[in-house]
Amino acid sequence: QEQLVESGGGLVQTGGSLRLSCAASGRDFSTYTMGWFRQAPGKEREFVGLITWTGSSTYYADSVKGRFTISRDNAKNTVDLQMSSLKPEDTATYYCAVAATPYEVARAIGRYDVWGQGTQVTVSS
Repeated sequence: QEQLVESGGGLVQTGGSLRLSCAASGRDFSTYTMGWFRQAPGKEREFVGLITWTGSSTYYADSVKGRFTISRDNAKNTVDLQMSSLKPEDTATYYCAVAATPYEVARAIGRYDVWGQGTQVTVSS
C-alpha cells in the first residue's frame, strides 16, 4: 500500500526555521515528481513547491521562493522541505504528495494521487 508520512511540524517564532520530512513507502517513487502543498484554516490547499524525480530541478511558489528548499533522497524514499525566515502567513497544515504520472512535472493539486496526512506548522508573531 502506497503511503506518505510527514513529520517535523511544530510551533516556531517569526524568522525561525523548520525542516519537514516525508517518508514514502509502497512504490518506487524515484520516477515521480514529489510536491509539497499547504492549507491554512478557511483557505484552499495551495502549491508550495516540487522536486523532479532525480532531484535535479525544483520549483517554488512565489510566496516561498528564496526561503524554502526541497530536497529528496531516492535511496531512502524521503523528501524534505527546509523552511527558513518563517512568517505568520506560513502557518498551515503541510502535505507532501506524489505525482500520478511518472516523469510529469506539475503544480496542480489534481495531478497528484497519493497524499500524506499532513503536519501542522504554526508560526507565532
